[in-house]
Amino acid sequence: MTTTFFLVRHAAHDRVGTILCGRMPNVKLGPVGKGQAERLAECLAGRLARDDVACICASPLERALETAQPVAASLGQRLHVRDAITEIDYGRWTGMSFDALGQDPLWLSWNRSRSTSRPPDGETMLEAQARIVGVMEQLRSLHAGRAVVLVSHGDVIKAALLYHLGMPIDAYDRIDVEPASISTLVVGDWGSKVLRLNEVAGP
Repeated sequence: MTTTFFLVRHAAHDRVGTILCGRMPNVKLGPVGKGQAERLAECLAGRLARDDVACICASPLERALETAQPVAASLGQRLHVRDAITEIDYGRWTGMSFDALGQDPLWLSWNRSRSTSRPPDGETMLEAQARIVGVMEQLRSLHAGRAVVLVSHGDVIKAALLYHLGMPIDAYDRIDVEPASISTLVVGDWGSKVLRLNEVAGP
């Protein structure tokens, strides 16, 4: 028996690509992101029967919750908040612009070698990988033969995909996980298979 996971990155907010938001509070979807969330909901509702979906879980950050809420509503499911799929803790980098980060040697080291670097006062990408993979294993044991939707964050989803692809964490920049994208994989006792990667619902 396998469990099908739909790994959904939250929709766009107005600071994507300019600010490293990390776990900043009150980062919410703008009009573009709200439209993306509605299209995600339509896409998943068209693909999944309500009885197929065992649970929908979201990161506790506002942008993930605002993305997950229309998905849960469209599938007639209760939304569960899971701290273990929240964004990477970027420590002192949280809230900094990418322009400023580009001048920080530690930021350059982080992007050269995620396997050996840690944000100042933050967590490593490997620690984030352990969090999300651990949740997926728990859910797999509970929901064999069904589907699970996880609404999380770009690098956290990349970490999960790299684990299931058998690739090192330093290969994070070889795959894209765009805002409001869906990556689909099946996981069983025999291993795992990625079915779709970075599938964006609509324009």
